[in-house]
Order: sequence, then structure tokens, then C-alpha cells
Amino acid sequence: MKFVLLNCASASEKWTVEATALYLSKINHFVGFEIKELKIKKSNRDDKEFKIQTDSGALLQEIQTEDFVILFDERGEMLDSRQFSQKLNQILMSSKKRAVFIIGGAYGVDDRVKQRANLKIGFSKMVLNHLVAQVVAMEQIYRGFTLLKNIPYHNE
Repeated sequence: MKFVLLNCASASEKWTVEATALYLSKINHFVGFEIKELKIKKSNRDDKEFKIQTDSGALLQEIQTEDFVILFDERGEMLDSRQFSQKLNQILMSSKKRAVFIIGGAYGVDDRVKQRANLKIGFSKMVLNHLVAQVVAMEQIYRGFTLLKNIPYHNE
């Protein structure tokens, strides 16, 4: 199985480049992992609906019919790290070839993406910057694998 993280990128900062590289190397010890940052055309902040539709359309173009899709959304199911690792295990045990994790754009995603998602997971009820969300997602994916493999990392 391959994991793909789709992100509607609008910016990049040095700290996220470093953190992303670190977790990318750690996760790739367990599963093929790729980050695909979709470069979306900038629009006026007043064009919220246009931005949601454009971002969502770009995300849907990257998803294949047979993919298992996980949407990170503040209205998604709140899980602790052990519960998230069990979800990862269920995904790994599925017959899917790819698991696609989605971090939406600044205004989120439309109903087409929400309906396509097999699983919706929230990190917090707070809205997170997409750079922060990406690092949190990668750290939790790595943590999930360490829990599944009984590798000392997670403390309770």
C-alpha cells in the first residue's frame, strides 16, 4: 500500500520543510509515503466559494476510484493516538492500493470531497493552518506506525 498526502498549498516555510523531510523519512520506513502539494491559483479573499470549488476540484482530480480517502477536517471524528493507529491498521488491512489523506485549502472543501471521504478525522475543533496540519498529520501517521509495531515512541 502507498500513502499519499494531498495538500492545497498556498505557502511554505523553512520549519515545515524541515519537519516534513524528517517525518517523510521516518514514515517511509513503514510504508511508501508521498506528499503532493497542489498549487492552486490564488484568488481574492472575497471569492470564498470559488476557492472552495477550485480546491475541491483539484483534490478530486488526484483521487482514484479505488483509493481509501481520509479527510482531515475540524468537524471530523476526534481520535486519540491509539484509536488513530487502529484506523491506520484497518486501512492497511483493506484491499486498497492507496490511502489518500487530504488537507483542504484555507476555506475547506466542498460536499463532493466530504462525500468521497471514507473517513473524516479531526485534530482539534480549532482550525489549523495547512502547514501546521500537515506536520501534525505526518507526526500522527508516524506515531500510529510506532504503536502498531510496538516501537518505543508513544508515552502514556
